[in-house]
Amino acid sequence: MSRLCIIFDLDGTLVDSEGLCNQAFLDLLPEIGETLESMVERYRGTKLALILADLGARIGRPLPPNFEATYRARVSELFRTDLRPTPGTIEMLETLSYPKCVASSGPPTKIAEALLSSGLSKYFGDHVFSSYEVGSWKPDPGLFLHAARSMGYSPNQCIVVEDSPVGLQAAAAAGMTAIHYLPGSQYSEMFGQSHAVVGRMADLPRLIDAASQGV
Repeated sequence: MSRLCIIFDLDGTLVDSEGLCNQAFLDLLPEIGETLESMVERYRGTKLALILADLGARIGRPLPPNFEATYRARVSELFRTDLRPTPGTIEMLETLSYPKCVASSGPPTKIAEALLSSGLSKYFGDHVFSSYEVGSWKPDPGLFLHAARSMGYSPNQCIVVEDSPVGLQAAAAAGMTAIHYLPGSQYSEMFGQSHAVVGRMADLPRLIDAASQGV
């Protein structure tokens, strides 16, 4: 049995979905008048209920009762046509030799659709965990702890790969090593701090191999 288990976030880490999810907000609420880039930065990793509350406050009126369903339908349309893995992710998963799973704040149907549309389902099988099933959302560590238990690993045997601050906070609270996927950043081997940073998915297996020496 491997000494390590790799827990992947989904949105913004394995799949390039943050822009599509926020584009759906702009499509449905054009009065927001904000750039897609600033929307992504504002809402990265945030629980949908909190985003919807913030959007209602920003436009000065309650969102329609069916807004969440309408939003999810629009996201689904965009996923089917435009969702792609983040650069280098398929090649990374082909070479990664450790047990792995997905732990995402999204509902199970959205996670399944994203993995299917992006071609990543075959790399994870049933090893997919949702906050909606556990009742715990990042930065609470509950989702990551549940994923570790389900995979048969203790927290100190898990490495979390995340792109959002709340995900990194959840990993730290769970007592897990974290790698911050930050596209374009310099590759780092600085373990022993709160987290390491990787700018290219191609570098991730090498970074994980380095971490495994201390487990």
